Amino acid sequence: MTTLVHATDTLTRDALTVLQPGFVGTTAPDWLLRRIGEGLSSVGLFGRNIVTPEQLTALTAQLRAERDDVLVAIDEEGGDVTRLEVKQGSSFPGNYALGSVDDVELTRAVARELGRRLAACGVDLNWAPSADVNSNAENPVIGVRSFGPDPDLVARHTVAYVDGLQGVGVAACTKHFPGHGDTNVDSHDALPRIDVDLTTLHARELVPFRAAVAAGTKAVMSAHILLSALDPDRPATLSPQILTGLLRQELGFEGLIVTDGMEMQAVAATYGIERGSVLAIAAGADAICVGGGLCDEDTVLRLRDALVTAVRTGELPEERLADAAARVRALAAWTQAHRARGGAETVPGAAVQEGTAPGADIGLVAARRALRVTRGERPYTPMTSAPYVASFTPVANFAVGDETPWGIAAELERLLPGTETGSYDEPATDAVLAAAGERRIVAVVRDAHRHPWMTEALDGLVAARPDTVVVEMGLNEAEPRGALHIATHGAARVCGRAAAEAVVGTGA
Repeated sequence: MTTLVHATDTLTRDALTVLQPGFVGTTAPDWLLRRIGEGLSSVGLFGRNIVTPEQLTALTAQLRAERDDVLVAIDEEGGDVTRLEVKQGSSFPGNYALGSVDDVELTRAVARELGRRLAACGVDLNWAPSADVNSNAENPVIGVRSFGPDPDLVARHTVAYVDGLQGVGVAACTKHFPGHGDTNVDSHDALPRIDVDLTTLHARELVPFRAAVAAGTKAVMSAHILLSALDPDRPATLSPQILTGLLRQELGFEGLIVTDGMEMQAVAATYGIERGSVLAIAAGADAICVGGGLCDEDTVLRLRDALVTAVRTGELPEERLADAAARVRALAAWTQAHRARGGAETVPGAAVQEGTAPGADIGLVAARRALRVTRGERPYTPMTSAPYVASFTPVANFAVGDETPWGIAAELERLLPGTETGSYDEPATDAVLAAAGERRIVAVVRDAHRHPWMTEALDGLVAARPDTVVVEMGLNEAEPRGALHIATHGAARVCGRAAAEAVVGTGA
């Protein structure tokens, strides 16, 4: 790698400042600390970087020993997308569960407690909440990460979530602008295209983002989607019409614009990460998120040098890069000031209710409230002996990952010792019946409406064993079936615990 300019140059520092890279390991590598000293202002954390709260606290302290104002970012949505508890499952239900309850004070309290835990570990920028309106039930990447399909519901809960996080000094990054809900393609894999008119866009996708901007969200994350009504050629992340024209000028957003992961195929496959990063900054983005997949020093140097070269050749105005870097530093100053005060601010309208105070088990409270239980025609007899849990497992999308456990088997084992479980990726009705023997069956699915093979499996099990319990841990779109149908509205660990309580008759 050839360094194009000296590390002390303003241009190079600005190029480093706008990057939000990741790294491998549970301590900061030497190359990362060195680049922080040269101007790198943000670091992104992922599940691979976190083992315990104590370890995470030591890691963020190590980063800030280099520069006290470094932004430490994380993708911690709660629910299905967790980095803090990547090996255990989240202590907080996700957006879909909170939206199904539709109590904004509960949402604010959940976000506040999650933010408090992040802040206690030294994390001060959360790439959340998702403000996407999940208008397409076939969406493979948003789903339960959305508060729901109604724009006004999504808007009021997005505002509550932003208030909750920022009231304890953690900057919210509302995503995925201008809205990833009406897609049937995962932008990690390819470029989704949304062909809606401007009237629909303003009445649906933009409603939560307008509300978040008005509520003072510190950051907004762009989506790698092609919105043909605004820009038929470039995805939103690379579009001046969308980032500058719509978000900055029309919606009046003055905070930090962060890109979604630049190595995602929706951008990388067409433009490459270097050119994609240059085009994103030129379009109006202020920070380049990279590190979910590419997480080494070479990636940082490639992007730094691409930005410097673009300025030198006149492709990227130097003032635009300087403005982007200034916005990063402004957010870093806000979080640094909050840490210096050492406490939460009072959030208007955020009166603490019983059971929602910081430190309370608010995540489990919320998961229990989100549960929807439908009983079949026959009376349901709660389970008192260890059942057989059949988990029908879809392929996990990249945002969720496949290392975070889900389901209810572990929670049922705690309540009914001896519970056995099996995982299936095909109907396998006969195999489940054989494995279950005389045990009662609990069938666990995720987005059964999107997977015909799951529907086939459930129909076969319920026909053969009418006392089968069905637990839906994704979107609750399919018709209820089984002696007991439990919709958790998400697959967080606490959702599994709430469902297990309902199975044994102690919850619902």
